[in-house]
Amino acid sequence: MDGYDKLKPYGICIHGCIDGFSRNIIWLEASSSNNNPRLIAGYFIHAVSDLHGCPKTVRADLGTENGTVRQMQVFLRDAEENENDAFLYGTSRCNQRIESWWGILRKESAQFWMDIFEKFKDDGYYSGDFLDQHLIRFCFLNMIQSELNTVAETWNGHRIRKTKNQRTPSGRPFVLYSLPELCGANNYLHSIEEMKIEVCKTECMLKPEIPCDEDVYNLCCLEMEENGWDNPVNPEDAIELYFFLRPIIRELVAE
Repeated sequence: MDGYDKLKPYGICIHGCIDGFSRNIIWLEASSSNNNPRLIAGYFIHAVSDLHGCPKTVRADLGTENGTVRQMQVFLRDAEENENDAFLYGTSRCNQRIESWWGILRKESAQFWMDIFEKFKDDGYYSGDFLDQHLIRFCFLNMIQSELNTVAETWNGHRIRKTKNQRTPSGRPFVLYSLPELCGANNYLHSIEEMKIEVCKTECMLKPEIPCDEDVYNLCCLEMEENGWDNPVNPEDAIELYFFLRPIIRELVAE
């Protein structure tokens, strides 16, 4: 698991997790942070709950954002006496699966948004301050999350072709993840008691339901309602909404 920071200068932080064997994307989330340990733990426990089990081993960068997941994984695996069996810290170069996949994400999604936000900045419509970051989140975060969901779903369902000297199996990531026995591998998902999952949930932070600061959100919703604006359904709508809201909200805050 790892964070992706290419959109972070614009207030949007991405975090993802990939299965090392099948290359199946476990989660791909956009939020206001990708280094809050309790938020990352929330992604992890949500996946554990959905899958009814935890992985044999989690690999992640050596960072404070991964500390809570490490504690939970060791607890879930009952691996206090041999923690390295349950969780491995490593450099980005060691986390090759997710690091390699970030290049695919950039090509399929992130570069498009990077170009849009960079143009905002170059044209003087993005300062990087608190208000502009939260306006970006208000207008774009939900749309970006929807796109991430599509990218992950498409990736998990596509066929990875066999290549020369390939050390990992070919096939569709979701099928390889769900039925590793088809290619002679074992399923290392460890079943977890529901009580343990519930204990871990008390140490997690759920992803916020609203995409930005609550006061900014309420102001933006009020202006949209008063001026007859609908929620954006495509990037062009979101860009237009951002240009509409930015001067109004900045003026209201400055009063």
